[in-house]
Amino acid sequence: MDLQISLFLLFVLFTGGHSLNCNDCISLAGSCDQSRQCPTESTNCFSATVTVNSTTYQVKSCAPGVCPSGSVNLGIGRVSSACCNTDLCNAQDAPDLSNNTPNGNKCYYCNGQSCSKTVICSGSEDRCFNATTSLGNPSTAVKGCASKSICDAPNLIPAVVGISCCSGNLCNGAESVTQSFLFLCCSLLSFILLH
Repeated sequence: MDLQISLFLLFVLFTGGHSLNCNDCISLAGSCDQSRQCPTESTNCFSATVTVNSTTYQVKSCAPGVCPSGSVNLGIGRVSSACCNTDLCNAQDAPDLSNNTPNGNKCYYCNGQSCSKTVICSGSEDRCFNATTSLGNPSTAVKGCASKSICDAPNLIPAVVGISCCSGNLCNGAESVTQSFLFLCCSLLSFILLH
């Protein structure tokens, strides 16, 4: 009986300190065979495919406890991510987004000048989202399509705050100077006519 307890405690000691090993790299093409031991708070490995202006990057690393798999479409670029929780499980690239079939949903996106352009969502992107990024000064609005799993983990992306998601075509609202100006003119006209 004492031998069984000793073996159990020995097993717990050796397994309790084990850290996950994940592939860790950013590459344009080719393989990613660099690996590293993750910090103890990282319980997942992730792989992401990022496409911006027809250039595709593969990103692989360790991830904290919350690590959703899904995709985001920003109109000017797309990101697909996949998570797993065993050693070197992120050797496989995240799904390529170039062949996703449109799903019938549309959302507004921001192109740096306005947020009135629309993007056609595809694959699992069943939500529209609004957010703000603090990467520039002043803060910038970010809109687009996202998978439900990404919306369920709003604090996942550093420097992006105030993420809110909605369901339905164009539910994330367009902000344009034309609409604001029209609203201002109607308000002014109503004020003049009523007074």
